[in-house]
Amino acid sequence: TTTTSSSSTTGVREQDVLTEAELRRIAVFEKAAPSVVYIDTFVEQRDAFSTNVMEVPIGTGSGFVWDDRGHIVTNYHVVRSAQSAQIAVLTRVFDDDEEEDDSDNIRTPRRNALSASNLQKRQERTERVIPITTMQNSAPGLTNFSRKVYKARVVGVDPGKDIAVLKIDAPVFDLYPIEVGTSTGLKVGQSAYAIGNPFGLDHTLTVGVISGIGREVRSPIGRPITNVIQTDAAINPGNSGGPLLNSAGKLIGMNTSIYSPSGASAGIGFAIPVDAVKYIVETLIRDGKIVRPVLGISYLESKQARALGIEKGVLVLDVPPNSPAYKAGMRGTRRTESGLIEIGDIIIKIEDMKINTEADLFQALESFKAGDVVKVTVNRPDLESPTSKKLRLIPQILYIQLKASTSISAFQYLYPPQ
Repeated sequence: TTTTSSSSTTGVREQDVLTEAELRRIAVFEKAAPSVVYIDTFVEQRDAFSTNVMEVPIGTGSGFVWDDRGHIVTNYHVVRSAQSAQIAVLTRVFDDDEEEDDSDNIRTPRRNALSASNLQKRQERTERVIPITTMQNSAPGLTNFSRKVYKARVVGVDPGKDIAVLKIDAPVFDLYPIEVGTSTGLKVGQSAYAIGNPFGLDHTLTVGVISGIGREVRSPIGRPITNVIQTDAAINPGNSGGPLLNSAGKLIGMNTSIYSPSGASAGIGFAIPVDAVKYIVETLIRDGKIVRPVLGISYLESKQARALGIEKGVLVLDVPPNSPAYKAGMRGTRRTESGLIEIGDIIIKIEDMKINTEADLFQALESFKAGDVVKVTVNRPDLESPTSKKLRLIPQILYIQLKASTSISAFQYLYPPQ
């Protein structure tokens, strides 16, 4: 159905030619778009003909404003290889009859010209802004908005869940925090809206449905990300880190990856559920890092282990000396003096949870915290009977104290956590 106007004025108004469904989509976009940011990433490169060091752009991505303190949420892989980043935000352009008041962050009617103090404050804000971005100056689809660019620094990252939190020093009235919803109770078939910057085309809206829930994808460091949302809203390179919204314009997920043979959208996109994003973001803002319990070992990926005839479990490759796993008696894989490979322990259970792949191992460890002592069941090759035709595995139970791991160190960044 189309909306009608009771106005008797001549001419066709927008509302007269837009359906109710279209008006709802427009409302979602106009509500959420000011919260979406454009991220440029750079590396330093020395000029071949001089000693000058230049910042060379290496990519773009999306993100969204989390709060009015300047925290920006995006994917870890968007900033993974960068040495610096700049973030373009949309800011409201006010009419001449409005005045900005920094004291309580409100707008008041302008009585005369800007006061000297307000003029100085505007000039100071302009000096802090870095006017370099690949994003165009205007705000597509939005009126009374322009863009400002700020230097970003890292607050914290979680490579295991592909989440990064950045921070910009922007005044509170230039920030439009996104409205956070919940990913609990999502239904396949409900509407989904993605806003991002695919191929550098800023603030692009794509519309679809939630195609599936409870999916699993791999993070940039190989850890599984579980309970992922699948959508057919078009997601392309540059959309990473942007929001996935429901029909109320609330955040339900963060777009992170696509399944596509060509590298472009094939109608299968994935988003990290907002409930997981919220917990990790709040932890990173508070602590600057995510601490996860680990056994402190290295392992062979399941696909490679299957080639060795190991049908289930996780094969232990290395057990560092003096680690809790080493002290508990866990054995790693090693090469003998004669050049043969001696298979190490194969983890098949954590407490009562069966372990078939490394994804099962990571998921099982999520139930514990660093310092907990867990019962680990392993299949240990029988090295006392080397002449047998088939490798004999003997179950062993080990009690191992989990250690803390923070995945990544702050010193890897030129724009370090603050």
